[in-house]
Amino acid sequence: MTRATREDAFALLRAFLGDDPHYLDSSAAYGDGGEAALGRALELFLARPETGFVWLAYEGAEPVAACVVCFAISTSAGALVAKLDDVVVRRGRQGRGIGSAHLAALKDELRSLGVRRIDTAVHLQNEAARRFYARHGFRTLSEERIALLL
Repeated sequence: MTRATREDAFALLRAFLGDDPHYLDSSAAYGDGGEAALGRALELFLARPETGFVWLAYEGAEPVAACVVCFAISTSAGALVAKLDDVVVRRGRQGRGIGSAHLAALKDELRSLGVRRIDTAVHLQNEAARRFYARHGFRTLSEERIALLL
């Protein structure tokens, strides 16, 4: 995402965060702050690109997919890792290979940046997402994601 594509990212992520039943089920625990928080987050990515980025995909001039990538250092890998969050393909465009192409391009980009692992979370009831990630080599961990609001 750049300053020029910020509104595209905002629109895709706002739709996901406002409509996805799996996200909404956990949104209170995440401390969801609505559109204002999303806007602040996007500004933080623009101001502090070393922390991560928003990865966008387009069909022509139309934004069709987005995800948020945040960097961390893994003591187990001894390297930079990425946390993949808020993954969305525009409604009506799912099932056409856009998500697979988006993820493949993202993996190439992360490898070029020296990232050694991608971590993500999937809602326990989101079977479609679980199958998608499994097809792309992600493995289930024997742990549960938890959150603490500060």
